[in-house]
Amino acid sequence: LQKSLNEIFGADKYSRARKEVLTYMFSRPMQMALYFCTGVVEDETLFRHYALNVPFYTHFTSPIRRYADIIVHRLLSASLGASSPIKMEKEDIQRQAEHCNDRKMASKRVQELSGDLFFSIFVRVRD
Repeated sequence: LQKSLNEIFGADKYSRARKEVLTYMFSRPMQMALYFCTGVVEDETLFRHYALNVPFYTHFTSPIRRYADIIVHRLLSASLGASSPIKMEKEDIQRQAEHCNDRKMASKRVQELSGDLFFSIFVRVRD
């Protein structure tokens, strides 16, 4: 998609803005990744990462931004034997994952509504 957009738009002063708007519009409806505890999910096809085309995937990033990342780091560390096991039942981990998903969706919705509001004001001012 990005390659196609780069080829279509020229070099005029508005091409970058048009490309950014279209990229945003195309990516907005894409399904968001969800956190879940593998111990409560039986369907291993849900572990797959479609875009990376790998059968098993775990989101792994710096744990300074999100609580879910802290949990992933702790679980990975325990599974590699680098730290003691986490004293949480898999159902508790799943509840934490669902809470993180709820907060992530709420944040995304606020971001989208904020963008819509800004665009509405921008259009109104230009009249």
